[in-house]
Amino acid sequence: MKTMMNTAKVALLACTMAVAPAIALAADNPIRGNIRIVIGSKSTGGDTYQASSIIAEALADKIDANIKVDAVGFSAGYQALARVPSGNTLMIFHDQAYLGQLYGKKGYEDPFKKWNIGPTFATNPGNGYLVPKNSPYKNMDEIINAAGSGKEIRVAIQPGGVSEIGYTAMKNAVRLAYPGQEDNLVALNTGSQSDKNQAMFDGLADVINGSVQANEQYTRLPSDDQKAMRFVWLTAKSSTLQKANPEGMGQTSRDELLQYASGLGVKMPMDADNDFTFDKEFYFLYNKRMSPEVVAFLDNALAEVFADGKVQETLKKSFFIPNFRTSAEAKEHLMAKRDSYAKIIDSLHK
Repeated sequence: MKTMMNTAKVALLACTMAVAPAIALAADNPIRGNIRIVIGSKSTGGDTYQASSIIAEALADKIDANIKVDAVGFSAGYQALARVPSGNTLMIFHDQAYLGQLYGKKGYEDPFKKWNIGPTFATNPGNGYLVPKNSPYKNMDEIINAAGSGKEIRVAIQPGGVSEIGYTAMKNAVRLAYPGQEDNLVALNTGSQSDKNQAMFDGLADVINGSVQANEQYTRLPSDDQKAMRFVWLTAKSSTLQKANPEGMGQTSRDELLQYASGLGVKMPMDADNDFTFDKEFYFLYNKRMSPEVVAFLDNALAEVFADGKVQETLKKSFFIPNFRTSAEAKEHLMAKRDSYAKIIDSLHK
């Protein structure tokens, strides 16, 4: 009987130790009440919503708080974030926050001046471009050659962001191979992922920006289905893509997806010596007046989330690469990345 009682005490102690970090974090939480995370996309079927939902659920469990993700788009998201400095409203966005400003798009201010940069938490190696499955263009070479020979190629993008920088790279590739023909690649400006998909379904776009997370399901449809599509290019570095689980996403393996990566199955020249690549990264944005105490609390909470190891598994199952940096580390990394792509955008527009 004594042994059984001791065993029970050990089990209770182990259980208490297991939940102690969450209890401590909950007790120390300087954010009072519910937390709303607004995202820079209006689509609940896109990669931003998927990545945000995964990290929000893990954070909610860690700090014992109610957290809701709202797909409101960047403009409404910025307005909501500006109103609430307490930490009860946070924002998750990706590289479009600074790309939009680099492209001079309305509504995009310098995020490094307007907001506090929070932690990064994931990279999407599946950002890419697709064509209808019955498209006459089988790969990026055929698309570039078609534009070079005078055919108009319509590319559905969301202006000022990850969509546009890939489109810019395509246009530059046409210019390098066929000087003067790059304007045959035409931007069809749309909104979030659902809008880009619809442009393809309606026959308005020859190519759309999409992602493995949002669009892989459509690549499994038969060719005669109006919604059937296939990948032609993934912008991520092949080294980033190789960090994904071997099973890939849905019914498409990592090795099958690697054939669409720059430097492997796709040649997307940036200049005579280098291919263009782009890793899409997700991170938090905070109100500039949010207290250092709240920033530190969220840094520590997210560090513990990643130390547990479970969120990495969940992210990778959804084809995201775990990518945690503290707020200070994230700001330094993203500013350097911004400066690097500012040079690229400038050179591609000359």
